[in-house]
Amino acid sequence: MAPDPNRAGTSASTSAVKDDAVSKKKVENEDLSDEDLALKQQLDLYVERVQDADPGLQKVALESMRQEIRTSTSSMTSVPKPLKFLRPHYGTLKTYYETMAESDLKKYLADILSVLALTMSAEGERESLKYRLLGSEGDIGSWGHEYVRNLAGEIAQEYAKRQSEETPIDDLMELVQQIVAFHMKHNAEPEAVDLLMEVEDLGMLSAHVDKTNFKRTCLYLTSSARYLPGPDDMLVLDIAYSIYKQFEEYPNALQIALFMDNMQHVRDVFNSCNDVLRKKQFCYMLARHGITFELDEEMAADDDREMFQDIINNSKLSEGYLTLARDIEVTEPKSPEDIYKAHLLDGRASAGASVDSARQNLAATFVNAFVNAGFGQDKLMTVPSDSSSSASSGNWLFKNKEHGKTSAAASLGMILLWDVDSGLAQLDKYFHSNDNHVIAGALLGVGIVNCSIKNDCDPAMALLGDYTDKEDTSIRIGAIMGLGIAYAGSQNEQLREKLTGVLNDSKASLDVLAFTAISLGLIFVGSCNEEIAQAIIYTLMDRSESELGEPLTRLLPLGLGLLYLGKQDSVEATAEVSKTFNEKIRKYCDMTLLSCAYAGTGNVLKVQNLLGHCSQHLDKGETHQGPAVLGIAMVAMAEELGLEMAIRSLEHLLQYGEQNIRRAVPLALGLLCISNPKVNVMDTLSRLSHDTDSEVAMAAVISLGLIGAGTNNARIAGMLRNLSSYYYKDTSLLFCVRIAQGLVHLGKGLLTLNPYHSDRFLLSPTALAGLITMLHACLDMKAIVLGKYHYVLYFLVLAMQPRMLLTVDENLKPLSVPVRVGQAVDVVGQAGRPKTITGFQTHSTPVLLAAGDRAELATEKYLPLSPILEGFVILKENPDYREE
Repeated sequence: MAPDPNRAGTSASTSAVKDDAVSKKKVENEDLSDEDLALKQQLDLYVERVQDADPGLQKVALESMRQEIRTSTSSMTSVPKPLKFLRPHYGTLKTYYETMAESDLKKYLADILSVLALTMSAEGERESLKYRLLGSEGDIGSWGHEYVRNLAGEIAQEYAKRQSEETPIDDLMELVQQIVAFHMKHNAEPEAVDLLMEVEDLGMLSAHVDKTNFKRTCLYLTSSARYLPGPDDMLVLDIAYSIYKQFEEYPNALQIALFMDNMQHVRDVFNSCNDVLRKKQFCYMLARHGITFELDEEMAADDDREMFQDIINNSKLSEGYLTLARDIEVTEPKSPEDIYKAHLLDGRASAGASVDSARQNLAATFVNAFVNAGFGQDKLMTVPSDSSSSASSGNWLFKNKEHGKTSAAASLGMILLWDVDSGLAQLDKYFHSNDNHVIAGALLGVGIVNCSIKNDCDPAMALLGDYTDKEDTSIRIGAIMGLGIAYAGSQNEQLREKLTGVLNDSKASLDVLAFTAISLGLIFVGSCNEEIAQAIIYTLMDRSESELGEPLTRLLPLGLGLLYLGKQDSVEATAEVSKTFNEKIRKYCDMTLLSCAYAGTGNVLKVQNLLGHCSQHLDKGETHQGPAVLGIAMVAMAEELGLEMAIRSLEHLLQYGEQNIRRAVPLALGLLCISNPKVNVMDTLSRLSHDTDSEVAMAAVISLGLIGAGTNNARIAGMLRNLSSYYYKDTSLLFCVRIAQGLVHLGKGLLTLNPYHSDRFLLSPTALAGLITMLHACLDMKAIVLGKYHYVLYFLVLAMQPRMLLTVDENLKPLSVPVRVGQAVDVVGQAGRPKTITGFQTHSTPVLLAAGDRAELATEKYLPLSPILEGFVILKENPDYREE
């Protein structure tokens, strides 16, 4: 009969009033133990006494009643006994209350009625709150936390009602103060935050947080921000940021500043922290996020500034990556044959592989580049000089045809990734070639080597700047794409002038314009730069009807979209302009802009909007559903729940969608689970890789490579080997299988393509931009990737990052310590100090972190300077540590 106290005041009230009290009484009295019976009679007596004329008697009765209610303990499943026995009298006490004159006693009774209303009042009446406001100003906590929670719920409803009627809310806010203080003292931070969100006054938090509870409070704030509509989400993050700063948890404050993309906050964090070591750690965090950031005099003293800037410029990345490679003992270069493992297959496939075809050599070029990325040596391009000098390295280059040489020369840049000095030295020989394709590849290679590395002397600009206006289109594309990759996210003004000049060049061919738009989009990613947007819009408007049908034209709207990556509403003006475009590209542009602007926001309404576009059956050969499908993945990748939902929605699209939707679904799945091979997605893609439509099969094969990128996943590797024998006669599909094999073994399993980092909290804009560009190009495999623009695959370099944890000492030298690595567990709002990882193994650093892994130090000897152990982490000695 007794209701669960957690749902106090819902169903109990209505039934209790209807009960025929008299007949119940007899039955009840028989069931009660002597003790309970005595208590019941006692309470009945008090109720009578309360209605006595003598105020002295009333007071004693109320006191005793209050005492009984407060001291009664109850189990979770039953109502406290006094409340249970007082139920029949609730009505009588209420009516008597109305007749009492104003006095302290009346307030006393109001307090008791407020507690009784907990289990008695009808739904939506909010009587508990009503009597609370009429009662005495006592401590609410003394009535127990169930009562406080119930009050909080009623306050939220009352607040909403008063807001709509615009009546004053001061008395409510006083009560809110008390409740928040109570919750914060009793480890119920999430409940305090929820109440303040309901009454729209989160500012009150800062007065109530202290050293013991600020971490849990901020953790709850940051994780709930993902599910709030704008602008509330930014408000919540702002409060978390200021609390972290108040308690000098600067690394966390810096992460929130980066999440909000608020450079002023980033500067403030630098300025408020005086510890040089911690500042070094901030620099590593900025470097990993991939933003360009210039330190000024205030942020760092002159002698430190150069060192800080070096870290931000990522100049230590190559060194750290090679340290990891040596530690894991994978420095030995691998050849494409080591990856294909053809000897594991039956006869027919391996026989066909020995034929030297240009398409197969091109595939081998990419596999070689992906697998040896960043290692500085391989078996095709960087053969040591003693074996018949330069001839051998030239040999492989010329096993590729025409535009194949571009990708081959550029692959040298990929092998020497992040190592600018030796990269430029080795690429130099190709600049003197008399083959334009080779020069184009060398230019692109220079861009790739400099990817995510900034350098004071700007070598990429010096080398590539002069080539953007050359006659030959392949050279122009090489230089322009190289600049886009090298300066992604830097918002370099000099390049803006140079490249908008190319857009306005009437003689430039369509492919040059398309790559220029992409490069501008990458360099100014998420900057909402009006002038560039104008230039790209004009370029789109000038295209003739036939040009708009070309596959490469699709990259123009994408370049425009990248300018607004993740910037939500800022895209609206440009989206309006795009509605005036030629109908051939109007919708395509609209979908691309929408999906880019809301990428990584998890905005549910936008996902519904995009799904709506995918549900239409088109007959006019329109192409805009491809970007809409990719858009679903881009928006929903923000958090785990949305991601699972999106995977299910995409499964439905596969069943009911038109052909052009089915071609995009595998790519969207690839983006959702990038470098994170989920079994259900793997199976779906494996099924699609045998699809009758070759475009769907190609997209599925490439996506198998993307979800397994850098994981060395044995199951995917096996699938791809079997596919290579299944498709041994189909050169196009075999090419895709090879590319996928290269991706699975990306950097011999040390790299990841996941644009999310720092426990999936931060999204690197340049990494996402590189992925989207490559996926948009894959929407038309035959014309772009299998045509002569296969080098768009190199846009993936923007997302490549070592998936390592490398601990360094105070002088930034590698330091090996034991760490526990296991599956990350979400501990938001849990009681006590729960473990943050499960199923861990202990290794000594440097270690690799898979998707969804988290590390924690297994020793007390050092203290990490970053709350999240990923990438480079500086350790300082723990002054309180004592050897056992």
